[in-house]
Amino acid sequence: MRYLVTGGAGYIGSHVVLALLDAGHEVVVIDNFITGHRDAIPKDVEQHDVDLLDYHATSNVLAKKRWDGVLHFAALSLVGESIEKPFHYLRNNYQASLNLIQLCSKYAVEKFVFSSTAALFGGPDRCEAISETASIQPASPYGESKYMVECILRWADKIYGLKSTCLRYFNAAGADPFNRAGEDHSPETHLIPLTIDAALGRRPPLQLFGLDYPTPDGTCIRDYVHVTDIAEAHIRALECLNEKSTAFNLGNGRGYSNLEVIQSVERVSGRRVPWEPAMRRLGDPAVLVADSSRIKRETGWSPRFDTLDKIVETAFAWRAKHPYGYDK
Repeated sequence: MRYLVTGGAGYIGSHVVLALLDAGHEVVVIDNFITGHRDAIPKDVEQHDVDLLDYHATSNVLAKKRWDGVLHFAALSLVGESIEKPFHYLRNNYQASLNLIQLCSKYAVEKFVFSSTAALFGGPDRCEAISETASIQPASPYGESKYMVECILRWADKIYGLKSTCLRYFNAAGADPFNRAGEDHSPETHLIPLTIDAALGRRPPLQLFGLDYPTPDGTCIRDYVHVTDIAEAHIRALECLNEKSTAFNLGNGRGYSNLEVIQSVERVSGRRVPWEPAMRRLGDPAVLVADSSRIKRETGWSPRFDTLDKIVETAFAWRAKHPYGYDK
């Protein structure tokens, strides 16, 4: 099959590109390389330096070939920044996706897999695992922008027959177990790489945002799902995406607190993690844990990296081997 991957130079997109190649598919990447890394894309993969906000440039790419499906990862993705720049996030994520989905309808693409987010459910504090039927209450413009794209896809199916799967990741983490790809953001905001870098002495003490949440140790609880398991879920979603559009929550189904992440990094690295308390961040709910029973039931997907230590081991191996990340 031939698949177009937008944002294929990013963290999750690059791992999905590897999974598609490993499965024997042809892959073409669109990325504007503002946050993505050229070195994250295998050298023999066709790539286009295109911003999805440019409708005509995007159209030129889609018009050149017949596509068996499109996988859409390109987006701005920082919750805190989205609160500081709400209109920037809403415009970019909505308009870029609208352009892409409109062109998929124009060029008769039949399958579309969307990189959505658990930030859809970021409203009130919850203790139970979140299923697909939970109320959608985004607590940030980032989460709202992803929900807006899900709405576009619903209408693209109703009117044009474009079948889609929205994969609502919880906390993507880890790195390719063969060390071919890893996590490299600038600035880095994700807890596991920040904790690893603090343990390795590459940054000042880790800041824990909030010690007064209604959780057993007072820190936020998150469901960490390995990026390779996320990539496998995309393969399963494509294989099962035939008659109806759907959405799946994607996580391990178990939450770990911020302090437990620190303890895991200390176990894996054999090093102490220096840290200090900090104020809560806007938009951070106390608990986000996925009920992933639906995707397991309907596609057979199940995470292979099912403990925090397994996830941290791959992240630590990649960051230890790539102290300066990509492109450096």
